[in-house]
Amino acid sequence: MEQEVPVAPEAGRVLVVIPAYREEKTIGAVVSAARAQYPYDVLVVNDGSPDGTSGAARTAGAIVLDLPFNLGIGGAVQSAFLYARDRGYDAVVRIDGDGQHEVEDIGKVLEPVIDGRADACIGSRFLGYTGYRGSIPRIFGIHHFRWLVNLFTGYHVTDPTSGFFAINRRLVEFYSANYPSDYPEVDAYILMHRLNARAVEVPVRMYARAEGKSSITTFKAMYYMVKVTLSFLINCIRSLG
Repeated sequence: MEQEVPVAPEAGRVLVVIPAYREEKTIGAVVSAARAQYPYDVLVVNDGSPDGTSGAARTAGAIVLDLPFNLGIGGAVQSAFLYARDRGYDAVVRIDGDGQHEVEDIGKVLEPVIDGRADACIGSRFLGYTGYRGSIPRIFGIHHFRWLVNLFTGYHVTDPTSGFFAINRRLVEFYSANYPSDYPEVDAYILMHRLNARAVEVPVRMYARAEGKSSITTFKAMYYMVKVTLSFLINCIRSLG
């Protein structure tokens, strides 16, 4: 069976953002795949990695933003939004650097944003048959956050913790000043809702980590759920800058 060629939306300037911490073994392959399949700039935000993540990303052809110390995922992605805002990009698509996200699905996630049908498009591992299998604590947490986001925003969300998404210039500018610093994916929904932003989901493929293993234990999953739920509820009422 012939493999389908991925769609590469061409309207405007697009930046592929890959936050990375200790991803020396996988980041080069992810960057190379993205550059081979799409005509977009690729930015790796090296979040204070003590290994060779930065060098591997540069060798593969990425623009690399080296942070002086580890900010965490929210700070790393916000740094990318600042970069995109200041350099006039029209859209940003974010993927992971560990091989969990399918690079071929970048075009699918970007398309509604480039076409002007949405301000944000999130790749969902639960739409259609994607073959994703997660641990029991992870799946339980995802269902909890799905209920929370749907209840408070009215969005019909299936994958509220997906880190695979695309946003337009409007949200790039807003998130460059307001992106949640800790566990940002769930909080981002309430911020989008308060901006009356249009958000859609598309099915994407996600895989197990190419290297290492998840650090999410049952205890950490419960702590994460409580912490993110409180942050989400606070963002429902706090003033926006």
